[in-house]
Amino acid sequence: MPTFAVPGAELDVELSDEGGHPVVQLHGLTSSRHRDRLLDLDLGRGLSGTRLLRYDARGHGRSTGRAVPEDYRWTVLADDLLRLLDHWFPGERIHGVGPSMGCATLLHAAVREPDRFDGLTLLVPPTAWESRVAKAEDYRRAAVVVEEQGMAAFVEAGRAAPRPPATVEAPETVPDVQEALLPALFRGAALCDLPDRTTIARLRVPTTVLAWTEDPAHPLSTAETLASLVPGAVLEVASTPADVGRWPGILRDDVARHQP
Repeated sequence: MPTFAVPGAELDVELSDEGGHPVVQLHGLTSSRHRDRLLDLDLGRGLSGTRLLRYDARGHGRSTGRAVPEDYRWTVLADDLLRLLDHWFPGERIHGVGPSMGCATLLHAAVREPDRFDGLTLLVPPTAWESRVAKAEDYRRAAVVVEEQGMAAFVEAGRAAPRPPATVEAPETVPDVQEALLPALFRGAALCDLPDRTTIARLRVPTTVLAWTEDPAHPLSTAETLASLVPGAVLEVASTPADVGRWPGILRDDVARHQP
């Protein structure tokens, strides 16, 4: 796979080029292209006739990174995304898709350069605004657990948490991140928030928000707020694995609908 240099990291990149419309697919915190495939969040598997760019965010999967929390702020990840789009799809409008951290990265990039995107499919938006404060503290505690007890202890503690009903059939996975980098990723996530509501409300990009129920890390309240802020946005809520199984088709329809 080719790599792409950004300040402080080398990103591992994969382009599935079948001609047609450009699409960029991101992943969530501690995940990767490979892990999202296992978690049934690789929505690009339902696409054909597109130029689909997938990549591992800095510090994740096969990409490199530094143990510097500020490197993993969503604004920095948005910088990385825009550099990738400049290189792979210069001058073109792109459809963006991604869950959680990937959703946040897309939003930060879209409010900065809204003309770059002709559609967004945002999956399981993370905690934001008022709900971000408590989650940031969770991330700081997780960083200490990894430093003092190791990644295995962090993973074991996570097994006790109830799973959202829509994910009960997904296999158990572990972070696709080097253990030495994981505390910096968590501390970086604690520094993040979505753009403010007023800024998001100025977006004029066709948007679909895909959420699921009973997940404190990805509360339905964030998805509902995003859908209410972006003019014309559509919200779809999954409560079963079968509902999530429809998501690749929703992305396929979104990409087809927003092509010029």
